[in-house]
Amino acid sequence: MKKDPSNYTILQANNIHRTLGSGENANHILRGVSISLDSSNVYSIVGPSGCGKSTLLYLLGLLDKPNSGNIFLNGQEMPLDQDELKTKARNENIGFVFQFHFLLPEFTALENVLFPMKKLGKLSHTEMLDHANDLLTEVGLGQKAHRLATQLSGGEQQRVAIARALANSPRLILADEPTGNLDAKNSNLAFDLLYRLAHERDQAILIVTHNPEIANACDHTLPMQDGQFVR
Repeated sequence: MKKDPSNYTILQANNIHRTLGSGENANHILRGVSISLDSSNVYSIVGPSGCGKSTLLYLLGLLDKPNSGNIFLNGQEMPLDQDELKTKARNENIGFVFQFHFLLPEFTALENVLFPMKKLGKLSHTEMLDHANDLLTEVGLGQKAHRLATQLSGGEQQRVAIARALANSPRLILADEPTGNLDAKNSNLAFDLLYRLAHERDQAILIVTHNPEIANACDHTLPMQDGQFVR
């Protein structure tokens, strides 16, 4: 797919290396990976288990630190040695969706979506409530906002997780096997939702998946093997 000239680069990573251990016992998980993610695009990373897909996702999400390389978010180089600044950048710019929704079971759908907004602390209580309700309506759960997470189906829980990922209006969504725990119908619904949101909100979405149908439906598919992208 050709790059739309109206799109802009949200995240760029250059020559990322990640190694565990040292010397003869070193495990080279990522070997000089570079990637560029543009707005209004959905990307998938595919490859065998253990090839470095999830490790890369966590590094791009500033949840881990590479051994070498640099990461630019919205044109600014990230201070990979400064945890406080990384946390601030992550909370303001990146949303996460995982295979397991990780909702707080003792809270309602609405309360789960409110959580990242309260953590960021930029909106008033009324603004947060309005935004959370709007997001739940957008993912088709406006009528279930006050149900406990445990009272929702698996597909509904994952849609709440998507709404939660959108709570702080991030430019980038990182999704690690977001449909891996869902049946075919709910898997398609979750992916269609992420795809629509990316194009409507000018977001970049990066999905790690083993599902070939999901991968092929993305705008770009990036095969990975032995810690590198392959063509």
